[in-house]
Amino acid sequence: MIDHVQSLKAGNLALKFLLELAAFAAFAYWGASAGSGVGAILLAIATPAVAVLVWGRFAAPKATRRLRLGARVPLELGVFGLAVLALLAVGSAVAAILLGALTIVNSVLLTVLDQWSG
Repeated sequence: MIDHVQSLKAGNLALKFLLELAAFAAFAYWGASAGSGVGAILLAIATPAVAVLVWGRFAAPKATRRLRLGARVPLELGVFGLAVLALLAVGSAVAAILLGALTIVNSVLLTVLDQWSG
């Protein structure tokens, strides 16, 4: 039983990491779609870069200024929520629903498995 719980915990943390990457990709996709020409290139680079900087500074496990749990959870969920909105804005409803649903499942498991502090 313990092996199954450990496997579930590892899989859930892997899912969170993949969701983070998907969120950054969603921001890049939005940026590339929101502008044109050089503007699209700049948005496709700058938008995920800002998200990565915010995440790395305040939410990442090894962040030097990692927020306390009560502030970090809303920040993390906000990033995922903005990524969902970015996908909706470019007409990728299926991807948005998938990202949102997986974020909810992951968040529930993070809570049940007491993984938010990790």
